[in-house]
Amino acid sequence: MKLAFHGAARTVTGSKHLLTLNNGTKILFDCGLFQGMGKDTDALNGNFGFEPADIKYLLLSHAHIDHCGLVPKLVRDGFNGKIFCTAASRDLAEILLYDSADIQRDDAKFINKKRAKQHLPPIEPLYTEADVNRTLPLFVPVDYGKWVEIEKGLEVLFTDAGHIIGSAAVHLRINEGKETTQVSFSGDVGRYRDVILRSPEVFPQADYIILESTYGNSLHEDVFNTPEQLLEWIEKTCVQKKGKLIIPAFSVGRTQEILYFLNQLSLEKRLPAVPVYVDSPLSREATEVVKSHPETFNTRIQKILKIDDDPFEFPGMQFIKTVDDSKMLNFKQEPCIIIAASGMADAGRVKHHIMNNIGNAANTVLLVGYCEPRSLGGHLMAGDKEVRIFGDYYKMEAEVGIMRSMSAHGDYDDLCQFLACQHPRDVKKLFIVHGEYDVQVEFQSRLLKKGFKDVEVPAQHEVFGLD
Repeated sequence: MKLAFHGAARTVTGSKHLLTLNNGTKILFDCGLFQGMGKDTDALNGNFGFEPADIKYLLLSHAHIDHCGLVPKLVRDGFNGKIFCTAASRDLAEILLYDSADIQRDDAKFINKKRAKQHLPPIEPLYTEADVNRTLPLFVPVDYGKWVEIEKGLEVLFTDAGHIIGSAAVHLRINEGKETTQVSFSGDVGRYRDVILRSPEVFPQADYIILESTYGNSLHEDVFNTPEQLLEWIEKTCVQKKGKLIIPAFSVGRTQEILYFLNQLSLEKRLPAVPVYVDSPLSREATEVVKSHPETFNTRIQKILKIDDDPFEFPGMQFIKTVDDSKMLNFKQEPCIIIAASGMADAGRVKHHIMNNIGNAANTVLLVGYCEPRSLGGHLMAGDKEVRIFGDYYKMEAEVGIMRSMSAHGDYDDLCQFLACQHPRDVKKLFIVHGEYDVQVEFQSRLLKKGFKDVEVPAQHEVFGLD
């Protein structure tokens, strides 16, 4: 068998890991979009490193766009196999992929206006709504906790990863004669004691493990202090400075967490009377999908649902639907909170809000999760005084805030707890993916000290033989 890494290799986005069995069957773990990679982004998304038509099965860990966002292109380029994932992931993927197609179309249109003035040829989106239409019938939803035979000698198990609703660690059991081999892929590991979701589950002993490492060298702040931190930024920006608080947030997971905390502050009558705009049709749809899968919530939220039938909505909160309504927010002078995708501020409506508001020192851009260093959010997080948006440079006058307590990714304690169900000496090889290289090297050293005998940090398109 061979395992090749065609994404999220020494970087965080673009998750794609290709397993080739001894009989030639090719199985792909995730097919994610590269995001925030600067000038390299388009080239990375345009070249898979393998032939899509050769892939027989796709095993999808969850519906974040850096894990599923290139699936329609995979189909467009020849893939016609089955896509296995949880039911919640399938529901989220549907709205996310249509939204991704819309964003690519709109961004291409916006950029092509500038290219036309420079007499440059137009760019094309990676895929269209028609490609998404062809993709959705290929999804096969499966339940957590049950081995499912996908063909003779091949079984797959999904265990809850606690990252977003529907997220899973994916375990593939390969039976070849008298030999049985298990390859486990963590997907994105969530946080133990998450405020909304269940904790990551234990999983059977694996021979090979592919493990994410986004926060493999750090510890998060206490998540239960998040409402207080959020309130401080609201009071500072909206009450004291009379400005706008702009929060880039992923439509799935992060937006619902923010709404949950704002609802908590509202119930406690501590939320200042300022309008809250969720400027993302996708976020509205995603929130409805989240609410339709209460079985993924932890016991704390299950109890809250008995007294509050909608923990993600409160007075003063409004979903923005149309592009025109979104544009009108830039003309509003009164203090407000704007929550919009994407979380790295590298696409979508939030990019326009930042562009139109960073020249005012009264405003704040509040970053509430991981940002790839080359993304717009990464440049803001690094303290750049001038940032490039849609090809033009803008001076940064607004304040930049950072809240490190809201990550949906586990820190190194969470990742080590995720591995605690494994006997390190029985793991033949552990591959570290989905992280910045310096973080991965540090995490590699930590895992070796914990008894894992062979820990690799694969490079892009690197191939490993499995015994």
